[in-house]
Amino acid sequence: MTTDREQDFHVPENTMVYARGVRKSFGKVEVLKGVDLKVPTGSVACIIGPSGSGKSTFLRCINHLEDISGGLLLVEDKFVGYDLVDGRLHVVRPAELCRRRADIGMVFQNFNLFGHMTALENLMEAPIQVRGQSRAEARERGMALLERVGLAHKADAWPRQLSGGQQQRVAIARALAMDPKLLLFDEPTSALDPELVGEVLAVMRDLAQSGITMIVVTHEIGFAREVGDQLIFMDGGVVEEAGDPREMLRDARSERTRAFLSHVL
Repeated sequence: MTTDREQDFHVPENTMVYARGVRKSFGKVEVLKGVDLKVPTGSVACIIGPSGSGKSTFLRCINHLEDISGGLLLVEDKFVGYDLVDGRLHVVRPAELCRRRADIGMVFQNFNLFGHMTALENLMEAPIQVRGQSRAEARERGMALLERVGLAHKADAWPRQLSGGQQQRVAIARALAMDPKLLLFDEPTSALDPELVGEVLAVMRDLAQSGITMIVVTHEIGFAREVGDQLIFMDGGVVEEAGDPREMLRDARSERTRAFLSHVL
């Protein structure tokens, strides 16, 4: 990684995610071309934009599922995969990376549940293996979370026995089982039949009201308007515009933002 790794920087107080000049390339293809963004602690940020704009790539960089190629990206004043030592970034050891990732939950569009485990077992696995919880503690916490997403009666069901909406709600509960400080959602409703979208958005609305910091890549403009504290429009690998969702949806400043919204509203 190049650019301002060695320069002084200041992360504003009460900021969960701070990005400055973030770039990401896959070979010769530059997907992120200098993303600047601040997500306050306890807020809900919704990212919209056309396919190929870098939304999902940026989300994966936050969780260090992808290594950035340049710039600065921190979660709660810490680099997810690095430590700053004497002005230079050094890759952390795998065990430390795993520990830091445990504070960041991620919900994918295709659920990614373990097919050989029941719904409850899916929730118990990471707390036992990563957090060191006892099976009894993990079971109790898992059942409470399944109750929260309305699926306590499906605790012993296999993923294949659940609808898409139910699988996604289990996936959300699984992310919550690690008590994360930050939740990332990568188009969580895009793989669902239209009639199942509402049940997942209802769970996400409940989470937003609980005060957990959330970054949501989504096409659900109504959700962004109702729940979002910040709306971010990405295009061409950069943040084209960011602001209050209601104001942006009513009167976006950028011509490119207005053109995109005219096709989705």
